[in-house]
Amino acid sequence: MKFRDLLLQAIGRSEIPLRFEPGADDAVAAPLAELIRAWLLSHLPNSSRSEFTDGRKALIQELLEELDGGRDVPA
Repeated sequence: MKFRDLLLQAIGRSEIPLRFEPGADDAVAAPLAELIRAWLLSHLPNSSRSEFTDGRKALIQELLEELDGGRDVPA
């Protein structure tokens, strides 16, 4: 399942009355996805190299790919 689908399902199940407006779920999901992207990018390690920072960069890259819909969220 794609992250965006999970996000839209969560918004659809919420008590937000926007769900009755066409396109409202996408309108809410887009800024949330951008906020999550900025949060992930803020946690990218600096240029120092170690196994730990390389693993952290790889994890953040995987999460960004899930956020962008480039890969499925693990079940």
